[in-house]
Amino acid sequence: MSSSSLSLMVTTALVLAALCGQSQGAAAPLQVGFYKGKCGSADVEAVVYGVVRAWFATKDNTIAAALLRMQFHDCFVNGCDASILLDGGNNTEKAAIPNLSVRGYELIDAVKAVVEAACPGVVSCADIIVMATRDAVALSEGGRYMVQTGRRDGTISLAKNVDLPIPSVSVSDSIQAFAKKGLTATDMIYLLGGHTVGVTHCSLIRSRLYNFGGTGQADPNMDAALVAALRARCPQNATMVDNTVNLDQNPLSSMVVDNSYYKQIVKKRGILQIDQDLALDPLSRSTVAAIASGFDFNARFGEAMIKLGAVQVLTGKQGQIRRSCRAINKP
Repeated sequence: MSSSSLSLMVTTALVLAALCGQSQGAAAPLQVGFYKGKCGSADVEAVVYGVVRAWFATKDNTIAAALLRMQFHDCFVNGCDASILLDGGNNTEKAAIPNLSVRGYELIDAVKAVVEAACPGVVSCADIIVMATRDAVALSEGGRYMVQTGRRDGTISLAKNVDLPIPSVSVSDSIQAFAKKGLTATDMIYLLGGHTVGVTHCSLIRSRLYNFGGTGQADPNMDAALVAALRARCPQNATMVDNTVNLDQNPLSSMVVDNSYYKQIVKKRGILQIDQDLALDPLSRSTVAAIASGFDFNARFGEAMIKLGAVQVLTGKQGQIRRSCRAINKP
């Protein structure tokens, strides 16, 4: 067993023990292996992994970025209850502006269909999001962390409840937003490491390229060569096309879950303002530098994802197990 694998097992065990301790007194705290023996001979986590692996191999090998974003957007609004999956016109979380570009719903539907065939009414959509995200991270060369399960699904999904940190949020305000969810500044720094995969759009970074802070100039904290490259991809007055830009500017690892994102932001090659500020702000720069220099990102990222997955969960008899991830169960 490699030292990194051993580190992941030990640190994950410590996190889980701490979380379970915090959950004492709850009707049914989250636990590793919650579904063991609940679906006959079917191994729920293996079933989920099989669907995600096939999807990754044949349909979309960028799905890790989509699922990381989905889990974050779900857990930050009313907790990890799969409320982001509910359909319902213009009033649901799915219809809120920050969620219009969230994707991956079809994969969750595919996993739910297979799981329901194996054991109807047992596995929650909230758990499927967490398990599928873990599996997609592993398939994208990230560490495979253990997940807790036992969540139940929420029945409320309102666009007005969606209040997510924006890309230009300051580091201090981001720390406060995460603290409201019981997450530390270090958790925030690692969770933003999810930007090691995925893309953003020119419309979200154009001000950094052409008129940062109303100066009419590029953000002085962005590498000049990167400014030139991005201006070619994101013309100032483009209106018909909103091109995408990799969040990790290392082309060899833009689809790999690793610490490359941190290496890039240390070089002033961060794409979103919050990304670049992480490497410069006194509240975060020492941690960023340590991760960029080779600190055990995979294990620590897994720990942070475990903590994110425990935010305001429904367990026991709370909520429900939806038959369809897109709709609440009718009586």
